[in-house]
Amino acid sequence: MPISSRFVINSSIVLLAIGFLTLLGIIGSTVWLGEKANTFFEHSSRSRALRVSAVEVRNALQIAESSQRGYLVDGNEIYLAPFDAAKAQALAHFEVLKESLPRSQQNTAMLDRLSRVISEKLAEMDKSVAQKAVLDDEQAKEGFRSNRGKALMDEANLFLSSIIRQSDDTQEALQLEQRRNALMLRLVTTIGGLIIILVVGATTTMVFRYAWEVSRARNELNALNLNLEDRVTQRTAQLAEARDRAELLVAEVNHRVSNSLSLVASLVRLQSNLITDRASKEALKETETRILAVASVHRRLYTGTDARFVDLQEYLSSVLENVETSMRGQGHVASLKYDLEPLVLKTDWTINVGVIVTEWVTNAFKYAYPEEPGEVRVRLRKLTDGKAELSVEDDGVGRAEGPAKGTGLGSRIVNAMARSLGADVEYIASGRGTVARLAFAAGTES
Repeated sequence: MPISSRFVINSSIVLLAIGFLTLLGIIGSTVWLGEKANTFFEHSSRSRALRVSAVEVRNALQIAESSQRGYLVDGNEIYLAPFDAAKAQALAHFEVLKESLPRSQQNTAMLDRLSRVISEKLAEMDKSVAQKAVLDDEQAKEGFRSNRGKALMDEANLFLSSIIRQSDDTQEALQLEQRRNALMLRLVTTIGGLIIILVVGATTTMVFRYAWEVSRARNELNALNLNLEDRVTQRTAQLAEARDRAELLVAEVNHRVSNSLSLVASLVRLQSNLITDRASKEALKETETRILAVASVHRRLYTGTDARFVDLQEYLSSVLENVETSMRGQGHVASLKYDLEPLVLKTDWTINVGVIVTEWVTNAFKYAYPEEPGEVRVRLRKLTDGKAELSVEDDGVGRAEGPAKGTGLGSRIVNAMARSLGADVEYIASGRGTVARLAFAAGTES
């Protein structure tokens, strides 16, 4: 199972914490055992010093006693040469022994007794040497034969031998403890080292495995990306082809709609030519003009590059030319002028604007100048508030109050188209004539 980066991070933290704690354990154990080793060394040094002092005291007493006895037996003072030095050494080493001996009630009592024994032994030897020096051989030999000195020496040897054995036991115990501590240190170091090796090995293995999985995933991702790029390229080509087909289809549909509307307009024209009633003929002519206005939009769509939007300037120019031609064909003599600013508008909005301008211009031709020729002016301009304004102006008889002239269908069509645009329709009396104004949003958002 693949491992995640979160698992790698958490596991690495745990393993490193284990390794760090193990290392701290090794260091702590080493420091602790080192302190114990120092303590053991101090105890061992005191124990060795105690033993050496005890041995030196015993040897010094034995040397002094041998020197005393040789002098008493032979009378030669040469035997007294080491006597004073041995006494001094015995006393000096005994002071060291008192300092080195551990403090306890038993040891204190023993030291007090050993101190008296050594003092009495030295005093006994001094006395016998002094008697021998004044030629009192009998008294000197009497003291020698009393075994008082031997008893004191045996008691001193007993105490000193006990101290030596105690020192030896302490040394042996300290050496055993040192060996145990050394064994413990080796054990802790070995186990800690193995744990650290396992931690390092586990961490390294996990990191290498994660890196290998990341590398494999990256390679798979690159392969998928290459495949995806090929698929995207293929899909893009298919979409482009489908778009081209759709555009051709839309253009064909618009072409067919335009042709169909032109055909309908032609049929309406033929029907109009067969009718003798003037009102019906004019109604059919107006219908033909409206159909041609819609057909003109579809003509622009299939000849343009974008079926969603229409160039309103070109479209209205075409519509106005058709309206002017149609009106002149019906005998109306007004002239048409237009000033159209460039503007792109959505298709359905364009149809509405085209129908409205067709109705207004047709009405101006028909009703503004009933007796004399005049001018009809169409203007398209952009406003500053994101809107556009379409106006149809004439200098004719003006807009009469009351019911609309004709059937009133044109007014209803204009109002319906304006509502679908969300636009405002306004009729303004200007001198003799009328201005029809349409303000609508000029945006191209679909």
